Amino acid sequence: MRGEPVAGGEPVAAGGEPVAVGGRQAQLQHTGLRPGWTTGACATAATTAAYTALLGGDFPDPVTITLPKGQRPAFALAAEESGPDWAMAAIVKDAGDDPDVTHGALVRARVRALPPGSGVVFRAGPGVGTVTRAGLPLPVGEPAINPVPRQMMREHVAAVAERLGGSGDVEIEVSVDHGEEIARSTWNPRLGILGGLSILGTTGIVVPYSCSAWIDSIRRGVDVARAAGRRHVAGCTGSTSEKVAVAEHALPEDALLDMGDFAGAVLKYLRRHPVDRLTIAGGFAKLSKLAAGHLDLHSSRSQVDKGFLAELARTGGADEELATAVATANTGLETVQLCAARGVPLGDLVAEAAREQALGVLRGAPVAVDVICIDRAGTIVGRARPRGPRDD
Repeated sequence: MRGEPVAGGEPVAAGGEPVAVGGRQAQLQHTGLRPGWTTGACATAATTAAYTALLGGDFPDPVTITLPKGQRPAFALAAEESGPDWAMAAIVKDAGDDPDVTHGALVRARVRALPPGSGVVFRAGPGVGTVTRAGLPLPVGEPAINPVPRQMMREHVAAVAERLGGSGDVEIEVSVDHGEEIARSTWNPRLGILGGLSILGTTGIVVPYSCSAWIDSIRRGVDVARAAGRRHVAGCTGSTSEKVAVAEHALPEDALLDMGDFAGAVLKYLRRHPVDRLTIAGGFAKLSKLAAGHLDLHSSRSQVDKGFLAELARTGGADEELATAVATANTGLETVQLCAARGVPLGDLVAEAAREQALGVLRGAPVAVDVICIDRAGTIVGRARPRGPRDD
């Protein structure tokens, strides 16, 4: 049995069913997808069970916790152990219908009693990373257990201590089985979180396909770059465009943002937290979507507009025969190839239009933008020179 939410902290209708008023809950009800639990929620549940056993002798199974917005999910224990001054409980992370790399991971919390006055001390066990670079919400040297999960664990430790007569002074070692291996599929190594995963979550709930984790990683990437003094960053749609950006500008790893499809997330965050220069690098088709005004470049949420590309081609000197061929081409890349064969710089025109869209989203923030369009082999097929808000 895995945790399911019960009513608590959410609006309910007369029949007892939750009522969605907007945001994440509305998204879930609209899609019918099943939510899951963050690593932070799992670690909190494991900590609560372990500390309860340490003070009372028995592991609660299932163990119920209270999330920041009032929901009260229950979690089944996957493992439990105890010794004279410690106890360990483990929870299998259920990410619901979200394609989360940590789905199915075993999150453990080992709670050890400390002398009175010690407070709550966090340790990174096997599979949980350690912060090694500035710019993250935790100091260098700290376990990668984010602030909200830490607060959740502290609050639940305090509640258990009050109920069972403990002091609340404990060491909590959080670990994730195979976490170091799983972390290779995340942003952690680039962000300077080494040795494993981060324990994350601000609400405790994973909303399927919300994209919030990726967008949060983009924001943290900007923070890390700024903290390291980087004034030039690159937002790249994938690994091939990233290699091109590095080759072109010799950018260090912590200046590279894994933008993916979320061009808008990069631009909106840089609008509030600017750097001197942003290079946007990506496949021609994806960046043609940005050029047409789309900020989400995913294939399920925006499409290559070949009519728009035909109009761009006309501005570059295409005759009607070529413009018609562009408008009826099979793929975006085919359009740039057709134009290149006739001496029409469609790749450059797309790059320039994408740059202007980016500058529009930045709304005058002091960021110069240049754009590099590539084909699938990594060959540059278009580029736009750096331009800032004050450039003519």
